[in-house]
Amino acid sequence: MNALGFPILSLITFLPLAGVVFIATLRGDEAAVARNARFAALWTSLIVLALGLYLWSAFDPSQAGFQFVETDTWFTGVNVQYRMGVDGISVFLIILTVFITPIAIISSWSITKRVREFMIAFLLLEMMTVGMFAALDFVVFYIFFEAVLIPMYLIIGVWGGERRIFAAVKFFLFTLAGSMLMLVAMVWMWSHAGTTDIQVLLRTPIPPQAQMWLFIAFLASFGVKAAVWPLHTWLPDAYGEAPLPGTIMLAAVLSKMGAYGFLRFAVPMLPNASAAAEPLMFALGVVAVIYVSLVALAQTDMKRMIAYSSVAHMGVIIIGIFTFTVEGIEGALFQMLSHGIVIAGLFICAGVLISRDETLVLARLGGLAARMPAFAALLMLFSLANMGMPGTSGFVGEILVIVGAMKVNFWVSLLGAAGMVLGAAYMLVLLRAVLFDRTTRPDLNGLADLRRGEYAMLVPLAVMVMWLGVYPASFTHIFDAPVAALVQAHVAALDHPVALAMVAK
Repeated sequence: MNALGFPILSLITFLPLAGVVFIATLRGDEAAVARNARFAALWTSLIVLALGLYLWSAFDPSQAGFQFVETDTWFTGVNVQYRMGVDGISVFLIILTVFITPIAIISSWSITKRVREFMIAFLLLEMMTVGMFAALDFVVFYIFFEAVLIPMYLIIGVWGGERRIFAAVKFFLFTLAGSMLMLVAMVWMWSHAGTTDIQVLLRTPIPPQAQMWLFIAFLASFGVKAAVWPLHTWLPDAYGEAPLPGTIMLAAVLSKMGAYGFLRFAVPMLPNASAAAEPLMFALGVVAVIYVSLVALAQTDMKRMIAYSSVAHMGVIIIGIFTFTVEGIEGALFQMLSHGIVIAGLFICAGVLISRDETLVLARLGGLAARMPAFAALLMLFSLANMGMPGTSGFVGEILVIVGAMKVNFWVSLLGAAGMVLGAAYMLVLLRAVLFDRTTRPDLNGLADLRRGEYAMLVPLAVMVMWLGVYPASFTHIFDAPVAALVQAHVAALDHPVALAMVAK
């Protein structure tokens, strides 16, 4: 039991199961079951959100260690226990998950096929994701990490587009193959330390000669989840074929699982290998920022352009993590939060056009600023944030990453900053094509502006974009302490005089 007197992390994690059981027992005609399943899933996610906000209010940001720790006997004799806990890095990712989930569920109102099963899969997805971020045992983490594949595979494969089976299988195989290597690394670390307790593993030295092999295994697993170039090829297909709610969760939340894995395991547990792999990770990040941005610029479909922009922003996050500086890692974390909100808003804007049976081909759009002014204003806000405009959430994370990279390597900082320029290029192309180009299609004149449900999804995201851009300290203070502790521990493990001087400054 933790200081609150009740297991709040287990409650947040497993409460969606209550919604699953309720939805599974619904009876009646198909329309009534679908309606009740939707509202049951929405109310369940809103209760989980309320608990998440309570967790946030009770969290002490001055502490670098884990809080609300829960421990219980699970497997006796092999030293595997059920352990849950959060620090400043994981707690804000849980908040992001429980904030995005109700919005994604609202976006699923257009789902008409097998609604009961869809809502069950979605609540299970939320449970697995929150459980992964809260896990403090490697086995518990791995179970949640892998279990996320099942509901997402079903969401893409059953409710996706025309090529849904191909996209679902590709997503499943890519992520499963990488995770198998992580399983091998986990078993080795288990045998080396004699425990799967993440808190103990963080303090257990690992021989330098073994670290690189373990890092390669983690890179294969977390790199796929984070869509690190060139392990990103599953992403455009999955984003393009998934239904809108699945795309929102994939882009806003699940892509952060890989970056979280690097911060939780690769950097603190394998300091020598992480430092040795720094040039490689910088190269992968820079290629993602520049090459994938150019690929995004060449797209003719709105949804695929947004999908490739997501890969480019994950490149910025990778650069920030492997600067091993406070500014770089905090910038990466802030970018994870900002990207989750902004990319969800952009995909919902694309979903608005799909809901009106409209094409996403840029050449067949145009002039929507005059016909759909509210839609145009929100699309422009999310696009400006995506290109890193000052005053929006996108600027803060990117500028911190650039500052952190500047302390390590000028050229990495310069090339990483090129992402802001290229981001402006492809987002301006999108805005011009969708909102301002002259259209030759008279049927676009009849498009209706945003509806109530669409306002309910987009307005909270827009508020967050502005809040994060104007008052970033309200979120950065949550992870200041654990990031400083992570950098200091990394420096101490390497015993690098230059790095020590850098941290001292």
